[in-house]
Order: sequence, then structure tokens, then C-alpha cells
Amino acid sequence: MMERPLVTVICLCYNHERFVAEAIRSVLNQTYRNVQLIVVDDASTDNSVNVIKTAIASNPGVRFISLPENLGNCAAFNRGLAQAEGLFIIDLAADDLLMPDRIEVGVKTLLEKGAKFGVHFSDAEIIDEYGAHLYNHSDRFPHQTIPQGDVYREITSRYFICPPTVMFMRQVADVLGGYDETLSYEDFDFWVRSSRAFHYAYSPQILVQKRVFKGTLGSRQFRLFSPHSRSTLKICEKILRLNNTAEERQALHKRIVYEIGLNLRLLNWVTAIKFFVLMIRNQRKKY
Repeated sequence: MMERPLVTVICLCYNHERFVAEAIRSVLNQTYRNVQLIVVDDASTDNSVNVIKTAIASNPGVRFISLPENLGNCAAFNRGLAQAEGLFIIDLAADDLLMPDRIEVGVKTLLEKGAKFGVHFSDAEIIDEYGAHLYNHSDRFPHQTIPQGDVYREITSRYFICPPTVMFMRQVADVLGGYDETLSYEDFDFWVRSSRAFHYAYSPQILVQKRVFKGTLGSRQFRLFSPHSRSTLKICEKILRLNNTAEERQALHKRIVYEIGLNLRLLNWVTAIKFFVLMIRNQRKKY
């Protein structure tokens, strides 16, 4: 087994002055010591940059990238990825926190699982903006319902991964070419494309605290006229091209039906119609 391979954590910050110092400390306080931390500020308009500089002042090994203009999550992450040197990568939003053993467990699990496994994820504690416990991810998605190994079809049809718990091999990012910068969010697309080529490993431990409050990216996905649905449509079009079996077609059908209902509720009429057209294309595809 490889001894203590380097792990790169890319901490993305945009107007997170209240939380970014704590996120940085959660990385620096890991039980696993061979860690490269890259903090990327995506042109914050609050005091985030000064908070970051203060938080890393006594840690000269931390790399700080202050972007001059706002690029969005996907492009900002790719800027950090370009400087990542680790064998493993973690994408950490500056309002979330790593538990002290998050990296230790992830490295151990992926190395033990073997070459087919490229992605690790876990349970998470959901907290509010003040750090108070709300619930655990597993309260809604029990451990026994979480698939492992080849999860492509499951990822296509349903949600079960808490996004900030994901850790992946650098090889996965290289194969995918990083995040798709044409999208407004990254996780679903990353899961779809990576699970086509790599297996996933799950740990039931709570290894991340995910913060939920008004204004977070996740909270904006289900607002009226949300632009995220257009990105989801692009991802589902990718799934149609990636699918190889009738069972995978059915998984995509299930996802499309859900997305049509969601877009009708969000008054995204045009996107709903495009999903309906995609459903017809999916039904007509031959395997």
C-alpha cells in the first residue's frame, strides 16, 4: 500500500467571510498530515479575502488564489485543480467543514478498495449557519439504501450522495477534464461522468458537516425560474449519449419524469418542454 499519498483540498470561497476561516481550520486540523490546501476566492465582494489571508498567515504552505473576476464554482474549481499536486482531491465549499478524520478514512478506503474505485463519499451532519445540528444525511437516506461499486444507473435515477462528502482520485479529474465550466453547478455532472468509468465507495461515518441556510447554492436550486434546471438538462443529454442498456434508459426516464414535474412547479415552461422532447428521444434510442 502506498504510504501517506498527498491529498489536495481545494477550498472554494465566494462571500463566505463568516465561515471560511473555520473551513480552513478544519483542513489544517486533519489527523492525516500529508495535505496540500489550495484556497480559491472567486472575486468575493465581502471581506473574505482579508479573512483568508489572516487565517493562512501562519501556514505558508497554503496556496491562495484570489480571482480578479467571478467565474462561478466550476471554473473557479478548475483554477485550483490546475495547481493541485495530490493523488486525491477534495472540493470543499468554504461554508462546509471536514471532520478531523475525513481524509484519513477516505485515503484508507480507496487504497483498500483497489484500482477500479475512484470516488469515496460518506454520511454527513447537516448544520445551520450557526453550526447547530439539523439532521444527518442518513436520516433521509439510510445506510442500507446507499449503493457502492458501479453506481451509474442509480446516480442517473435518484439522489443519494451528499455532495461535500465526495473525495476522488486525481486520475478521475484527469479523465473527465475537470468540471464542465458551461454548467451552473458541478456535482450531478461529475457523478454521472465519473461513475461511468470508476466505482464508488461509501463510508457510513459522518465525515463532513454541510451547512444549510438561505443563500447557499443548494438553497437556490429550487427557486422559481432557477437556471440550474438548464444545466440539469445538459447533463441528462450527456446521460442519453452515455447509456448502453435498456435498464439505463429506464433510469434516465425516471430522472426526466422527475425533472419535468420540478420544472413545471418552478414555472420553467421552456425547460420542461425540452425535457419532454428528451424523454421521447430516450424512448426511441435503440440498444
